[in-house]
Amino acid sequence: MEATVAERGQITLPKSVRDALGLTKGTLLKVELDGSRIILRKSVDDAISKARGKFALDGFDSAADAERAMRDEE
Repeated sequence: MEATVAERGQITLPKSVRDALGLTKGTLLKVELDGSRIILRKSVDDAISKARGKFALDGFDSAADAERAMRDEE
């Protein structure tokens, strides 16, 4: 896959990449440099903020407690 850099430095990510990662307008991406490579990572904070309020806490007192439990399982 390829993307072309436009005049203002913008690129368009291929639709298959956007779909696979669930990227929509306004999604925050972290940008990192690794030598001559550019690494784009979906912001975890952005994913959590979009999911907040969409799921039941299933016995947890807060979203933070549910997040800690999920991280401990990984």
